[in-house]
Amino acid sequence: MDALVIIVAMIALGAGAGIMYVVNQNMLKKKSADMLKEAEAKGELLLKNRQLEAKEKFLQLKTEHEKEVSQRNQQIAQQENKLKQKEQTLNQKVEQTQRKDAELDQLKQTLQRQQEVLTQKKEELEKQIGSQVKQLEKIAGLTAEEAKKQLVETLTNEARTDAMTYIKDIVDEAKLTAGKEAKKVILNSIQRTAAEHAIENSVSVFNIDSDEMKGRIIGREGRNIRALESATGVEIIVDDTPEAIILSCFDPIRREIARLSLHRLVQDGRIHPARIEEVVAKTRKQLEEEVVEIGERTCIDLGIHGLHPELIRMVGRMRYRSSYGQNLLQHSREVAHLCATMAAELGLNVKLAKRAGLLHDIGKVPDDDAETPHALLGMKLAEKYKEHPEVVNAIGAHHDEIEMTSILAPIIQACDAISGSRPGARREDSENYMKRLRDLENIALSYNGVEKAYAIQAGRELRVMVESEKVSDQQADIISIDMSQRIQKEMTYPGQIKITVIREKRSVNYAK
Repeated sequence: MDALVIIVAMIALGAGAGIMYVVNQNMLKKKSADMLKEAEAKGELLLKNRQLEAKEKFLQLKTEHEKEVSQRNQQIAQQENKLKQKEQTLNQKVEQTQRKDAELDQLKQTLQRQQEVLTQKKEELEKQIGSQVKQLEKIAGLTAEEAKKQLVETLTNEARTDAMTYIKDIVDEAKLTAGKEAKKVILNSIQRTAAEHAIENSVSVFNIDSDEMKGRIIGREGRNIRALESATGVEIIVDDTPEAIILSCFDPIRREIARLSLHRLVQDGRIHPARIEEVVAKTRKQLEEEVVEIGERTCIDLGIHGLHPELIRMVGRMRYRSSYGQNLLQHSREVAHLCATMAAELGLNVKLAKRAGLLHDIGKVPDDDAETPHALLGMKLAEKYKEHPEVVNAIGAHHDEIEMTSILAPIIQACDAISGSRPGARREDSENYMKRLRDLENIALSYNGVEKAYAIQAGRELRVMVESEKVSDQQADIISIDMSQRIQKEMTYPGQIKITVIREKRSVNYAK
């Protein structure tokens, strides 16, 4: 009975649930239909709004386009007016050119007629001149070419004499005015710059405490001294000189390496080939560092900044180079000071002058290019390491290998000559000295009319005696100038050479 009741209840519940499901489905359908209608209404409203907005935008774009079209039409009209005006002006110019062409044609015709008349007159004149020349040749007894040659020779001699007189006057006037100022500047530079001078040789003397050390330096069968000479490239002379060993080499750097190496070996006491190579290698490295330090210290002392490291190293190597016995670094420092003083006197760039003075002989330091003159080699190095163009030109032109393009170049040349020509600054061997004196006298004796020639004052002056019967005063001036120019071209000498031509006439009579 209870089971039956339960089954009936379950059936009743299922029927109720079905009824509720149907009711809910109907309600949902109704709601969805209402929502669909509402959405359709909203869509139609939005569509109308979009259509209205599109129409308004279209109208706006249409008005803007119409404005642009009207503006373009106005511009086109203006351009058409301008083109019409240009066309009118061009037409006027064409008419003018046509008129001018017609006038030119008329002028050409008149010129042609005048040229024909001139040619006729020229032919008539040539005929008359020819007849007159023939009459003159008959009268003078000379042909036209001979007369012309005599006239040219006479005029040439007169012009040369007048030119030499004019040149002499100009030179004398320049000496009175420019000579004083130049001497003042040079003397001020020399007086304000003082430098020590010491002649350097190709031999160094190494002192030892006792002669017993000589045997240790030579070694068994000479192996130590051979190893030392091989490692340093220096000739070591061990002779009977007491407590001294001579180091001979033309390269001061090698001599210094050998001297320092010997000093270390003697102090250490261990002298054998392996130790010698080790000490020489260390000494060479130490000397390279010292070279850089010398270059940096020199640049700091002179106030030169921004120099390339390789140029600084070359400046340091100058300490171990000499020129005619004069220390190269000392000479370059002196030239730098002289250039700075002279540039200050003349109102020029002092820093550039000092820089060029220090680097002017930098081409003497490298060992890889012995064929190129040191001035040109130094110019290439300065140009390679981005030096100022005026400095580069001054280095290359200080021995006249290239043309001077700045006022700095003659200053460097003058200061180099001042430093090299100081008494005791440089050494010159007697053979070259005598050869230079002979060359000077031979050049003077090669001129016609020269009787005697004497090179005096150590080759700084050349006195020339001429015969008064063969050479006039004006010709003496010509000989002096020609001789100075020839010496400049053919000879190399320090400083300058004064040429004095002496012409003397003596009239001697006897009263009986």
